[in-house]
Amino acid sequence: MVALESRVDGRDWAKVVRSLESVLDSERVMRRKEELLVYECDGLTSYRQRPAVVTLPRTTQEVAAVVRLCHEQDIPFVTRGAGTGLSGGALPIEECVLIVTTCMQKILDVDYDNQRVIVEPGVINNWITQTVSGAGFYYAPDPSSQLACSIGGNVAENSGGVHCLKYGVTTNHVLGLKVVLPNGEIVDIGGPVTEMPGYDLTGMFVGSEGTLGIVTEVTLRILKSPEAVQVILADFTSVEAAGATVSDIISAGIIPAGMEMMDNFSLNAVEDTVGTNCYPRDAVAILLIEVDGAPAEVAASAKQIEAFCYKNGARQLTHATEAEERGRLWKGRKAAFAAMGQISPDYYVQDGVIPRTRLPEVLKEIEQLGAQHGYRVANVFHAGDGNLHPLILYNNAVPGELEAVEALGGDILKACVRVGGSISGEHGVGADKRCYMPEMFSATDLETMQWVRGAMNKKGLANPTKIFPTPKTCGEAAHGTIGKFEELERF
Repeated sequence: MVALESRVDGRDWAKVVRSLESVLDSERVMRRKEELLVYECDGLTSYRQRPAVVTLPRTTQEVAAVVRLCHEQDIPFVTRGAGTGLSGGALPIEECVLIVTTCMQKILDVDYDNQRVIVEPGVINNWITQTVSGAGFYYAPDPSSQLACSIGGNVAENSGGVHCLKYGVTTNHVLGLKVVLPNGEIVDIGGPVTEMPGYDLTGMFVGSEGTLGIVTEVTLRILKSPEAVQVILADFTSVEAAGATVSDIISAGIIPAGMEMMDNFSLNAVEDTVGTNCYPRDAVAILLIEVDGAPAEVAASAKQIEAFCYKNGARQLTHATEAEERGRLWKGRKAAFAAMGQISPDYYVQDGVIPRTRLPEVLKEIEQLGAQHGYRVANVFHAGDGNLHPLILYNNAVPGELEAVEALGGDILKACVRVGGSISGEHGVGADKRCYMPEMFSATDLETMQWVRGAMNKKGLANPTKIFPTPKTCGEAAHGTIGKFEELERF
């Protein structure tokens, strides 16, 4: 308790802790150094900051009580789920209260007749499908981290996954939310069905990265499991040929459930680590294409896809219809990020989006940027919707390497924007990409976004310093616009 007995910036943290312990029991208010170390970063481990206090509420009322205390005492707070985010969205700021939702893990209601479930934010993504699969249903958004990531984090970042091409990202499956606003007020937005009347507050909240409040219950849409599923693995001798195949498939009106591309570097890393023995090591690029639906529809789509693959020079195709074999083909793709950890001390992943037709051009530029900066870059991405995930391999123990790979990552994001794309597809902006927001949005755009945040988060206490650039975090240089946001940061 020594550190907390002292006053920091005039605040008596020992008194704050006692107040929090009056709301929660003492075991769910963490303040010792060794306890706080666990929460000093999320999946973006290059950014670290220890919070002042960590709280573990179990109910909406407890979350609201903690937030009200922060609101009354002007204490900034950051919400954290499972900590799998890759943009620093759950990164604590100095002298903040961290509100961790991992104890809120109840599936509150399952309604098969209306195809919906109500869950708490700490529920793990894959638990939902496990719960409803026996009745022939599943939950569609499936990030690669779905065995570990929580629904609250998925809502905050508007997470996607392999199957977002056909079925959409998290926002397309959220019907309603129970939310604790930054002043501690509890509100319900959305409802039990899609397209509720009035303003789309649910759509505004999903993807707001904890800057508008804290989700404590989520009503989600579940889908009937398809009658038939087929996965096709196609290998190519050029990225251009694989990219042309993607364009041909979409242009023909076929919307696969998922369509993923891996380059030679990443597929060999996967085979070395996971050993699926199904990815041809000499392929320059591979496509994994999944189609689902009625059996006749799947058969017809697979036949067309096969023709497009061979037309564009695919060397061989592997088809999988049984669940076990489909799982083996997908295993390597799902393990791609982990595989990089086996061949490099550290990796830095980006999350840009580009038009599908620009894939070959941008991948070539990424290769050139990697060579220019002197770092290896592996490419694993959602080819169907142009969501790139370049993984830059480096060694954080070498002074200056982190800054160098961050600069390379920034150049990649700028390249994405330059061809008409975006700086984020599903990982969010967080602390990592806030400096690049002016690359994509004008000063007026950013000011408008800040006014929206200010309407919900008047004191600016909910996850401050995230998403938007400030002079403190990004310097004054970016297009000369950043300084205009200093006043708005005080909301």
